[in-house]
Amino acid sequence: MARVVAGKFEDLVAVGLDRVIGQDPGLELVAANVPLDEMEQTVEEHSPAVVLLDFGALTEPADVLRLHRRFPESRIVVFANRPTVAECTQMLSFGATGCLSKQTKARDIVSAIQLASEGQHVLPRSAAAGDTVDRVGAEAAELTAREREVLELLQDAYTNAEIAERLSIGVETVRTHARSVYRKLGVPSRRELVRRAEQDAVAVDEERRPLAVS
Repeated sequence: MARVVAGKFEDLVAVGLDRVIGQDPGLELVAANVPLDEMEQTVEEHSPAVVLLDFGALTEPADVLRLHRRFPESRIVVFANRPTVAECTQMLSFGATGCLSKQTKARDIVSAIQLASEGQHVLPRSAAAGDTVDRVGAEAAELTAREREVLELLQDAYTNAEIAERLSIGVETVRTHARSVYRKLGVPSRRELVRRAEQDAVAVDEERRPLAVS
C-alpha cells in the first residue's frame, strides 16, 4: 500500500482527494491538510511514497526542489488550477514526479498517484502532447477579457445566474458572452465545453511522450 501525504488545499479539493484516495485499497492517506511549513516534518515522520502539493500554496517553485532534495524517495505530485506546459516542465525540473490539473477526473488522480509512487512521471494529456494545457487551446487568444472571465466560470460549472452575480453583469449579458465564446471556440454547447475542460492524466517518458500503461 502506497502511503500518501497531502498538503493544504482548498476545502473542496481536500475533500475530493480524501475521498478518492480513501476508496482505493492500494493507497493510504496518512496525513492531510498539512501546511507547507510543516511538510518536511510530516514527510520525515510518515515516509510517504507520494506527497501531494497545491501549486497555489507554494511560496516559490523552489519549495518543491527543497522537499525533493531532502526526501528523494518520496514522489511529489503538484496540483494546479490550469497548469501551463511551462509550469509542468518547471515542476518536473525541480524534482516533482507529476503535475496535474485540479480538474483531473477522480479515477485519473488515483492512477496518477499510483504511477507516481512507482517513479513514473505523470502530466495532463494535453501537456504530454506538447500543447498548451489551458483547457481550451489556442483559440482562447481571440476572446475578450470579459469573455475569458465568463469562459473560466462556465468551465467550472457555474450557472448563468451565478456568473452574472460574480461578474456584476446581467444574465442576458452572460448569455451573449457565452454564445460568443462558443462561436469563437467552435464549441456547440456548454456540455461540450465542460467535457473539453476535463483533464486526463497520463504517464510520460523523459521527453514527456505518453507511455502505454496497462
